[in-house]
Amino acid sequence: MSEDTEHIEEENNKVTSLDFRLGPMGAAVPLTFFVIWAVTTSVLQISSEISLVMGAMIGLTLGLLLCKSQWEKYAQGLFDGLAQPVGVIAIVAWFYAGMFSQVLQLGGLVEGLVWIGLATGVTGGLFTALTFILAAVFSTAVGTGYGTTVAFCTLMFPAGVVTGADPVMLFAAILAGAVFGDNLAPVSDTTIVSATTQDADVPGVVRSRFKYSIAAAVPSVILFAIFGGGDVSTGDQAALTNIANSTDPMGLIMLIPFALVLILALMGQHLLTSLTWGILSSIPFILILNLGSFSDIIHFDPSTDAVIQGALVDGVTGYVNMAILIILIVAAAHLMHLGGTMEAITNLVIKWIRSSMRRAETAMWGIVALLNSAITINTAAEIAAAPFVRAIGEKYQIHRYRRANMLDAVTSALGYIFPWGAPVLLGWSTIQTMQETYEWLPSVGPTEVFPFVFQGWFLTIIMLIAALTSWGLRFEGKNGESLKNKPED
Repeated sequence: MSEDTEHIEEENNKVTSLDFRLGPMGAAVPLTFFVIWAVTTSVLQISSEISLVMGAMIGLTLGLLLCKSQWEKYAQGLFDGLAQPVGVIAIVAWFYAGMFSQVLQLGGLVEGLVWIGLATGVTGGLFTALTFILAAVFSTAVGTGYGTTVAFCTLMFPAGVVTGADPVMLFAAILAGAVFGDNLAPVSDTTIVSATTQDADVPGVVRSRFKYSIAAAVPSVILFAIFGGGDVSTGDQAALTNIANSTDPMGLIMLIPFALVLILALMGQHLLTSLTWGILSSIPFILILNLGSFSDIIHFDPSTDAVIQGALVDGVTGYVNMAILIILIVAAAHLMHLGGTMEAITNLVIKWIRSSMRRAETAMWGIVALLNSAITINTAAEIAAAPFVRAIGEKYQIHRYRRANMLDAVTSALGYIFPWGAPVLLGWSTIQTMQETYEWLPSVGPTEVFPFVFQGWFLTIIMLIAALTSWGLRFEGKNGESLKNKPED
């Protein structure tokens, strides 16, 4: 049998449609169950990445039970969905981004940035504004808003309280900085998901969203500077000295690999190429400047269950559960396509949208906002919203960069605003843990910080305004080119 014949048979084995009990609604059960599961576990505060994976697995099993077609066809359709490039691309990019992030943190980048904050000698509101800027730099470098929240709540929050910053505004500044990087960083998990799910390249997406990020960051800095000062400082000089001793300006050398990755990405190099050079250039700095040992980067330890350990390993394992989740959700979305759900939903939304581009983009904004309000892990919410954004966007020929920006900006923003959001609760618990070291450290509740995460609020509002006014709207030509005017059908 020739290779061409085998290829044709392989294509013919792919399932093109499935019939479900309840019709298109039955095909939506896997993803719908996942969303309900995610919301419920979030409300009960028992949500975790592995619990979300379990919810997706149960949802897919329910879909099998509701399928009227042969179960063999359902299984094949499921496997076709699991094999879609969008999930695989995101997973590999996550793994490389995770390794780069861990290497930068091993090199002491956060300690170097905190050193800048203390070395400037600024206090009160200026310290809060500087914290936002440094958190934004760090989160853009490492691509993890969660890691930024933990690192800065551990070091920068106690230091800021001692120097007279308002605790609530300081916590808000840390979360706002995490929003900035989570939204803009080429190596951010949300950036990668928003780009890959809309079939867009990461460098192009980052270049196109820069204006939105900066438009939100400028007023944020100003407001943190004006309102970020407290009435009196808390703590003592000994505590500040202790924090200063844990910082090291040498870690700032890791900004060089970060700059290299950013430059290569923005020049149009593939993200994996950029990240590879970032990782390879980071290792000599770590070893030569004695910022860490080679065993800190990677080593084998047969005496432990893990066997292989180190920063590179941590970078990969940190994304394993999310990697499983994204391919399951992508598969659930594919089943919705096979069962006619995506077409039914799109037709229903189109009846409201009609020919209005403002309504089309507002619908995308609303879907993303709704799912992020309910699902506390922002990447999971983004994955769930992505198929709907793509379906509506492609129908109205909205450019893939614009769709990715709408998807990512609202996801990154709302994930760090709501009191029930995972990063907000993570920062709150980190501050509570730090109270064991600094008894005088005040506790800041998630509901207190809610109104002051300025970068998140401004970014959400800016994208809504962009949807309502068509600011920055670009259409997509037949070859993927960006057009100011909608192409003729």
